[in-house]
Amino acid sequence: MKRAGTLRLLSDLNNFSGAARLRELLAGDPAVRVRCSPDGRHLLLLRPPGAPDPQLLVAVRGPGAELERAWPAGQPSPLDAFFLPWPARPALVLVWESGLAEVWGAGVGPGWRLLQSTELCPGGGARVVAVAAPRGRLVWCEERQAGAEGREGPPAVAFSHCVCLRTLEPSGEAGTNLGRTHILLHNCPPFGLLTSRKDLFLVPTATTWPGVGHILLIWSPSKGKVVVAAPCLGLSHSKSLNPGGGDPWDFSTLLRGLPGLLSPRQPLTVHTWAPTPQGLLWLDFRGTVSLVQPHGGTRAVGTLQEAPASLAGSAALGTFHGTLACVLGSTLELLDMGSGQLLERKVLSTDRVHLLEPPAPGMENEEELETRGGLRLLSAVGLFRVGWEAPQGLELPSAEDLVFEEACEYYQRRSLRGARLTPEELRHNSTFRAPQALASILQGHVSPSTLLTTLRAELRDYRGLEQLKAQLVAGDDEEAGWTELAEHEVARLLRTELMGDQLAQLNTVFQALPTAAWGAILRALQLQPDGNGRLRSQAPPDVWKKVLGVTTCGKEPPSGILPLFELLCRCLCRLEPRWLPPFVELAQQQGGPGWGSGGPGLPLYRRALEVLGEEGTRPEALELDLLLGSGRPKAVLQAVGQLVQKEEWERALEAGLALSPSSPLLRSEIFKLLLAEFARHRRLDAHLPLLCRLCPPDLAPAELLLLLRTHLPDELEPPAPFPEPGAEPPLTVGLLRALLEQTGTKGRPSGPVLSRYEDILWDPGTPPPTPPRGPMSALQASDHPGLEAWAPSGQGLCVTDTG
Repeated sequence: MKRAGTLRLLSDLNNFSGAARLRELLAGDPAVRVRCSPDGRHLLLLRPPGAPDPQLLVAVRGPGAELERAWPAGQPSPLDAFFLPWPARPALVLVWESGLAEVWGAGVGPGWRLLQSTELCPGGGARVVAVAAPRGRLVWCEERQAGAEGREGPPAVAFSHCVCLRTLEPSGEAGTNLGRTHILLHNCPPFGLLTSRKDLFLVPTATTWPGVGHILLIWSPSKGKVVVAAPCLGLSHSKSLNPGGGDPWDFSTLLRGLPGLLSPRQPLTVHTWAPTPQGLLWLDFRGTVSLVQPHGGTRAVGTLQEAPASLAGSAALGTFHGTLACVLGSTLELLDMGSGQLLERKVLSTDRVHLLEPPAPGMENEEELETRGGLRLLSAVGLFRVGWEAPQGLELPSAEDLVFEEACEYYQRRSLRGARLTPEELRHNSTFRAPQALASILQGHVSPSTLLTTLRAELRDYRGLEQLKAQLVAGDDEEAGWTELAEHEVARLLRTELMGDQLAQLNTVFQALPTAAWGAILRALQLQPDGNGRLRSQAPPDVWKKVLGVTTCGKEPPSGILPLFELLCRCLCRLEPRWLPPFVELAQQQGGPGWGSGGPGLPLYRRALEVLGEEGTRPEALELDLLLGSGRPKAVLQAVGQLVQKEEWERALEAGLALSPSSPLLRSEIFKLLLAEFARHRRLDAHLPLLCRLCPPDLAPAELLLLLRTHLPDELEPPAPFPEPGAEPPLTVGLLRALLEQTGTKGRPSGPVLSRYEDILWDPGTPPPTPPRGPMSALQASDHPGLEAWAPSGQGLCVTDTG
């Protein structure tokens, strides 16, 4: 039974805001530019410069306010406008020839509002000639002043353009985030910009230099490459390109490195360009429709019954279900994409017709899900769907039935048993959970495109894993293959709950291929050194929660099976022991309540110490680093005690100084411990400045002297003025003075003396007068009455007259 093409009315435009104005613009202006939002609810109409008001209209289907903008005579109107594929709210960007760009949004308040305004060409002297808005980016072709890059003459004018881009993403509820400007291509001719869901097409225009008018470029951002194609020559070349990495291409340099592209050819004579998911369609003036595929290859699709009469005539191209739809004037032709055969030709009631892009995957509403697979046609009469009508009496199997039938064939090929699997067995047997899960998803009326988007990463990993297994079976590059397989397996296990068999399997992988397994952990946790001997991580909290968590439900793992944190610590001990303390310190910062660091179980540093072995058998350096980095008072005091026993005074002092001011008690305990050693022997004298820095600011001189007196060694004999040869020198006032000054305040106290030792710290700076050394006359003595104070106690000055 032959299928028939149908035009189904979706809306008479009455359910759009501003329906009257919408019909007026669609019926009255053949040059109006029409775009549809990714969700299919908004229509944007932009009239050319000089058209009557309004030049811009945004209509919305259902609840919502329309947007009308008009620019008075003498003030330029936008060069182009695009909807942005933001799922949270509708948004559009307007771009002027001067480089001004405005981002408007709806849903953040009543009506539409301006979110951001920026200049794409801040230096001035540039003119935007074309613009496009692929997913997450804003790309434009700008004309710069001739000779700005050191070139003169007519070719400099023809190649004075450059193609630039900026990232454009939503930020918060009512903000936008515009990235830095990157140059994709410079010293190039003027290009028109067209975008599909994956690729950006740079096509020649009427003003392109004739010698390169037969060349077009295809940029694939996801692949990081640009394809240079000459459809009339049947040539295409691919080059890697990464504008974010700072490597823009010079157009002339690019072409000189590609042989054959500059052969003398006539420029492309194109009436209409149209990007599609299959590539770029173009209609020439002979009525031939060709397809430029993303890899650069070109093929003819078919020829229309009538060719466009002139460039002024309207034409629109689109594809659906392997069918090419072309609206030329008031005629709709449907051609088979494979054979080019004309399938159907319809005459429409108007020549003001626009083909709309289908909604983005995952953004369709229920009505559009029912009408999937067709094109939408917009005119002043209404919004229609162009599609094929299924033959009567044809019953298609449900998606659920197809899942179980395909699963039967798949499991049967991999099964070793002779019995035949049936769809009913798969439905009721709990062994086969994958088809049951997929069928349950499909029962929730999830669109295939949404399901494909959700499962794309898993399908890509599965395909790569199957290819890797085949490579290992064939024996090709076994070492690299096993490494990649281990990385895949660790990444897969990290997405599970890590209970029982999954944890045991992860332990096995780490035992067999520790280097590859640790590489997968590095990527999962996004670990990077910061240059100061520490680690930083950008992994989400859910990943760290899985790493730090202990065994679930309070059950201990089987003998020999380590939880993930202990497993990583053991792996680090084998591969890079010096990174174990920074890793444990980072884990302590990431941990939350009940994750293994703040819960009722052992702290993380204790769990790491248990991996090192029993006390006394652990590597001393690692044990000290773990204790010092734990931040726990008992652990830090234990580490400082070990350093004191090893007489590593400087490291012990630095451990105390490294503590934050929020730990005054711990710093005070470390100071008292080291002060006791300072009182007993002189091996700390060289580090006295560090000891002074560690001294608590609230310690009084009296308290300091009492602490010292407690730890001074007992003197069995009266002190001698000088120590015996070879004996330990005693503590002197000169050494003690620095500590006493540290305990005093910054200025001399104005109140009463609080300690009987404080007068030691404050001297007047001027010594008292020198006592007399010879006999004086009575007259001299009376001139200096203050000298009587220097007489010995109980004696007077004996004055004799020698005259």
